Amino acid sequence: MNKLFIPFCSFALALTIAGCSDTKTPTKESAESAAPAKTAIAGSEKPAGTEAATAENAAQVEGTKTITLSNGATVTWIQDNEGEKLNPRSLFSDASDSLYNSLNMPNGIPASVSTFLVKVDGKYILFDAGLGAFGGQLMNRLAALGVNADSIGLVYLTHFHVDHIAGLVAKDEAGNDTKAFKNAAVYAGKVEYDAWMNDIPKNDLQKGIMALYKDSLHLFAFGDSLPHGVLAMDAIGHTPGHTAFQFGNLIIVGDLMHGYALQKDHPEINSNYDMDKPKSAESRKRIMQYASDNKLLMTGMHLPPPGFAE
Repeated sequence: MNKLFIPFCSFALALTIAGCSDTKTPTKESAESAAPAKTAIAGSEKPAGTEAATAENAAQVEGTKTITLSNGATVTWIQDNEGEKLNPRSLFSDASDSLYNSLNMPNGIPASVSTFLVKVDGKYILFDAGLGAFGGQLMNRLAALGVNADSIGLVYLTHFHVDHIAGLVAKDEAGNDTKAFKNAAVYAGKVEYDAWMNDIPKNDLQKGIMALYKDSLHLFAFGDSLPHGVLAMDAIGHTPGHTAFQFGNLIIVGDLMHGYALQKDHPEINSNYDMDKPKSAESRKRIMQYASDNKLLMTGMHLPPPGFAE
């Protein structure tokens, strides 16, 4: 997967995985092949979110990559899963054997569980909160970047699957559930919220987390312009209210793709996690075309490291 680290500065419809930055290619990688590669912090002399950065602590943060957007904000990819993640062939039952075999990835398609941290005007925005108690590394990564969870003021949720919202919960000294982001306003789509609260079974975790944040929860509609100019976009199909977000020249597509190597060229192929496959395929084609037409940098919660595609 070395090609994932070839920088890009031009946009291709095929959406080749890369990361565009002004920083030189890192010279040190993880010693274990199963561990995520260590990538250099890009686009600034400081890691995104570091309050008192030095040349030493700006050099390498495992499981992250930072770039600067056209509006001057920074966005940091944070790998929330530990080690290597390969999504198995069985997850893509829509794909024929001949199509899947043409990828030459018999062990599975490289992927990740990811969150994204934006710093704009001195404020922090987190897109999705990751796995939390189910193996999540978000808090460790934030600490390595010098970001205190209490300094995050906004959390935007693409949808309510466990690997996107469980990280909203921490434990207090008595072992009770408490907010992981005490000062954050949480923004969720009203369609997604209503579906999980009323229609989708096995929703105890979702109801519990929404109740925990009830005093700081804001529900939005598709097309709404949210704080800091974030645009909420209809990406339904994976879940009833699945949302993509545009921020400047960045588009965060959530779970639009679980097998990037397959779906970038075959957006008609769904994963078995997609709750409404026809709508999911339609959303994938539409948003990929929108990203191409508008020359947007794409991020997704299950893209392979380092989490960016253009």
